[in-house]
Amino acid sequence: MKSFKFALMLGVAVSGVAGGAWAQSAGAPPAPATTGPSTPAQSGAQSSSGQPATQPSATQQPAAQPAPAQEAPATVGDVTVTGRADQVRTSIDSVSYSLANDLQATTGSLADALRNVPSVDVDPEGNVSLRGDSNVTILVDGRPSGILTGPGRGQALIQLPASQYARIEVMTNPSAAYSPEGSGGVINLITKPTAPKPGTQTTGSVRVNIGDNGRWNAGLSGSWQKDRLTLSGDASYRSDPTELSFNRVRQQFDPTTGALIATTTVDQPIESEQNGLIGRFTAEYKLDDKTQVTGELRGVAFDGTGSTSSLYETRNAAGAVTSAYRRDGSSDFDFTNWGATARVLRRFTGDGHEWSNELRYDSNGNESDGQARSIFLTPAGADLYERTRNLVDQVTWGFTSAYTRPMSDGGKLRLGYELNIQQPEQEAEFLRGPSEAALAPAPGLNNRFEAEQTVHALYTTYERPLGDKLSAQLGLRLEQAEVEIKDLTGGASASQDYFRTYPTAHLQYQLSETQTLRASYSRRIQRPQPAQLNPLVTYQDPLNVRSGNPDLEPQETDSFEAMWQLRKGQSFYQATAYLRNTDKAFTDVTTDIGGDVFLTRPENLGSRQDLGVEATANGRLLSTLRYSAGVNVFRQEIEAGAVVGGDDREATLASGRISLNWQPTAKDFLQVSSFWQGDSLLAQGRREAGGMINLGYRRKLSEQLSFNFTARDLFNTFNTTTIFETPQFREQADQDIKLRAFYIGLTWNFGGPRRQPEQFDFSTGPTGG
Repeated sequence: MKSFKFALMLGVAVSGVAGGAWAQSAGAPPAPATTGPSTPAQSGAQSSSGQPATQPSATQQPAAQPAPAQEAPATVGDVTVTGRADQVRTSIDSVSYSLANDLQATTGSLADALRNVPSVDVDPEGNVSLRGDSNVTILVDGRPSGILTGPGRGQALIQLPASQYARIEVMTNPSAAYSPEGSGGVINLITKPTAPKPGTQTTGSVRVNIGDNGRWNAGLSGSWQKDRLTLSGDASYRSDPTELSFNRVRQQFDPTTGALIATTTVDQPIESEQNGLIGRFTAEYKLDDKTQVTGELRGVAFDGTGSTSSLYETRNAAGAVTSAYRRDGSSDFDFTNWGATARVLRRFTGDGHEWSNELRYDSNGNESDGQARSIFLTPAGADLYERTRNLVDQVTWGFTSAYTRPMSDGGKLRLGYELNIQQPEQEAEFLRGPSEAALAPAPGLNNRFEAEQTVHALYTTYERPLGDKLSAQLGLRLEQAEVEIKDLTGGASASQDYFRTYPTAHLQYQLSETQTLRASYSRRIQRPQPAQLNPLVTYQDPLNVRSGNPDLEPQETDSFEAMWQLRKGQSFYQATAYLRNTDKAFTDVTTDIGGDVFLTRPENLGSRQDLGVEATANGRLLSTLRYSAGVNVFRQEIEAGAVVGGDDREATLASGRISLNWQPTAKDFLQVSSFWQGDSLLAQGRREAGGMINLGYRRKLSEQLSFNFTARDLFNTFNTTTIFETPQFREQADQDIKLRAFYIGLTWNFGGPRRQPEQFDFSTGPTGG
C-alpha cells in the first residue's frame, strides 16, 4: 500500500507539474484583466535569493489606498506603496510585518524581533509559539530551514541576527501550498534584498554593536552585479554572556493519605557564554530573459559554556534535613549547520506564469558535554563524579517542484510536489563513579538510535475572483509520511506509516474601499520528532530523566478563522476570531519512578480547544508619534484523557504588546516597546510567563551612516515559572534569565542603493517540509 501511494503521488506530480509546465512553453494563457478585484502577478522582480516577487493579488491590499497630500507615493510596476502603509501587508492567507523600524532588530537576535510581532511569543529559551501553540513551522523566504528545525532551533533564534530580515510573515491558516506541519501555523522570515538596483554594480553594509557585560555583535553584507551575474553574501558574529538561575521546590505526597512525605529544593545559579558565527553566499545567473539558476552555500557555528554551583536539599514532613549535597559542574555545547541549495526558475509568457525546481541539503551537528561533582553534606559521604555527553546529528534533504499559472478568468492555479527526508542520529552517554578516573557507564542511561522520516506531498490551490467584491481560494494537499526508528543499543525498532489529506479554504469580501472581511479553514498536523519517539531514557540531572514515547501519535488540528480589516490612510486595524480543535495534542507528562527521580515523556492528550479573539492596531497619535498594539485573549480547554496525574483543565489566557515610535526630526527616531506573554495550560499544571520593556534610539548621521542605541528588558522581568500539580507531587520551577542588555552601535551602508523589499508571493515557490 505504501509503495502504491508513493508511486501514485510521484506519477501525478511528474505528469501534472512537469508536463503542464513544458506544455506552456510555446504559448501561454492571456494575461488576466488588471481591473476588478484581481491583479496579475508582477513579472521580472526577484528576491535576493532568486524567489520571484509578485504584485499583491486580489487578496493583498496595502497598495490601493490614496496617499496623503503631503506624501508622494512610490510606484514599482503596478504596485503603489504610500507612506508607511507597507508596515503591515496582508494577503488572503497571511499578514506580514516590517522590521524596518524595529530598533531591537538592529542590535538584537531573531528572538528579540519575533517578540514584537503580533500573534508570536518567544520564551527566554527561544521556544516560539503562535497564539499559545508551540507547534510552529519556521520558513526562510518560503523554504524550510535546516537550522530552524529540530532541537537546536531555540538556540538558533537566540543567536541569529534579526538585522538580515526585512519582514516577518505570519500564517495561522496557510494555504495548501505550504506544509501543514505545525498545528499553530507558519512563520515565514523574509530576508533583506542584497542585490543592487539595476545599473548599480556594488552595494553593502557593515554594522557593529557593543553591549554591556562583554556582549557584542557585528555583521557584513554585500552584493556585486554585472550583466547576468549577481553575487551576494553576508556574515555575522555574536557574543552573548548571560547570568541565569533555576530554583525548584518539589513536594511529594503519600498516594493513599495525601500527607506530605518530603520537600526537595534546588538552588542553581548559572553563568554562561554563547557565541555564534553565521555566513551565507549566493550566486544568481540569468541564462536568458526567462531562465534563472541560483546556488547558495550557508554555514552556522554556535558554541557555549556554562558553570554552576548548586545546592540540593531534601526535608521530611517535620522539616528536618534528610539529604543535602552541593553539585559543582560545567558544561559546553557546539552546534554546527551547513547547507546548500540549487534552484532553477523558468518563466513563461504571461505575468506570474512560471515553474521552479529546487534541491536542498542541510547537515546539523549538536553536541553537548557536562561534568559534575556532588559533594555530600547530609549525610556526609564520598564525592560522586558524573559526566554526560549528548550528540545529535541530522541530515535533511528536500526537493520542490512548483508550477504557477494565471488563468484567463483572472484566477491563479498552483501545482506542486515536495519531498522531505530527515535522517537524525542520536547518542546519549552517562558515566558515574567515585573519581574522574573511575567513571563507568550507568545502567539504562546510555543509548544510540537512528531514524528516518520521509514525507511526500502533492498540492494544488486555485484562487479567483467571484465577482467585483468576492474572491476565493481553495486548496488540497496529499501527504504520505513514513517514519522508521532503530534502537542501536537494544536492537528494537518502531515505525509509522500514514496517508493524510489536508484541505484549505479562504474567502475574502471587500466591504468598501477601506474594509475587508476574510474567512478561512485549514487542517494541520504536528508529527512527533524522531527523538520524541525514542523510548530510551536519558539523564537530565539528579532529580530528572527523560525519554520519548514510541506510541506517540501525530496531533491534528482543524482551524477556523473570521477576520475584519480596516485600512485607512496610514492606519490599520484588524480583529480575528478563531477556533482551533486539536485531537491528540502533545503534552509532557512527569511521573515519580522512585528514588526521588522523576521521568518526563511526551503523551497524547484526549483533545484541546482554543477559542479566542485577537486584535491589532497601527496608526498615528500625533504628526510625529505612531503606535502599534495588539492583544490576544482566548479560552483554552484541555481533556487530559488517560494521562497519569492529569486532569481536565480550562482557563482564559491573554497576551499583548504595544510600541510607541516618535520621530521628532528627520534624523531622530525613538522607540519604546513592551510585551506580555500569558500563561499556558499543561495536563498536569500550567506555565506562567512574563514580559519586558525595551527602549531604542536611532540617529541618522549621514546618508550612509547611522547611530543606534537599544536597551532590552529594562527591568529584568522576563522570566518563566512551571507548576505541576498531581495527587502524588507538586513542583514549582522558577527560571530567572537576566536578559537586560544595553547596546550602542553604528551601521554603515556603502555602494549604490539596494533593491527595495517587495511584496513576495512565496507560495509560488518552494515551501513545506
